[in-house]
Amino acid sequence: MSFVSREVGAKLARIHEAMERAAVRAGRSGKEITLIAVSKTHSAAQVRELYEAGVCHFGENRVQEWESKYEFMKDINATWHMIGHVQGNKVARAVRLFHTIDTIDSAVLAERLDRAKREYNMEGPDAAERRGELDDKMRGGRLPVLIEVKLDPNLSKSGVSGEELPSLVEAVLPLRHLELRGLMGVPPYFDDPEKARPYFRRLRDLGDAMRAQMGRELLPVLSMGMSHDFEIAIEEGATEIRIGTALFGERRKT
Repeated sequence: MSFVSREVGAKLARIHEAMERAAVRAGRSGKEITLIAVSKTHSAAQVRELYEAGVCHFGENRVQEWESKYEFMKDINATWHMIGHVQGNKVARAVRLFHTIDTIDSAVLAERLDRAKREYNMEGPDAAERRGELDDKMRGGRLPVLIEVKLDPNLSKSGVSGEELPSLVEAVLPLRHLELRGLMGVPPYFDDPEKARPYFRRLRDLGDAMRAQMGRELLPVLSMGMSHDFEIAIEEGATEIRIGTALFGERRKT
């Protein structure tokens, strides 16, 4: 039997209401925006509760942490996003654990993911069972990915610069086992979320420039906006927002 606490239900309702208000202000529909619950450092039980409340997308930023949770949630039909940097020695594991990798920041990483996805797709249907790990539902097809753009060069975060973005897009597009879906970015933190607006606008403009340059419809996803500034991000064109604190409360320090 599912159980969703009154507190969790109320938090989720407030976020959905705020999403819809922001979308209306921008002449959009709230149905255009995907809510990703950032579940890093939070328990499998908390993730399951949000799933029962209707959340279908979850973001984790460490391969090993998510692997330890996955065993308890194989029955959940959700979409799992990798929203942290993927280390080279974790690429094969990430491909097996996540439906989408939202943090590509180099051609080298993209090529490694492409290779790992190809190898994973080629494995026999009983491979997961033989390894005694995970299930087999992620095999086949192409792996959706986003390119992470560094919106503030002064921040020591992963990401590609706006100037380097065109060459990275051109490097990723031909990879047969990856599907480039869009861009992701994190602005600096401001107490006044309005100050993040120029950064969100820049990411949107970069996506528009890529579409104009390539002469095709690509990069439809803009993943930007978190608990404190997601309404501004939606007003500036976000199609995905990543919400942690507003859903789970303050996360544990690791």
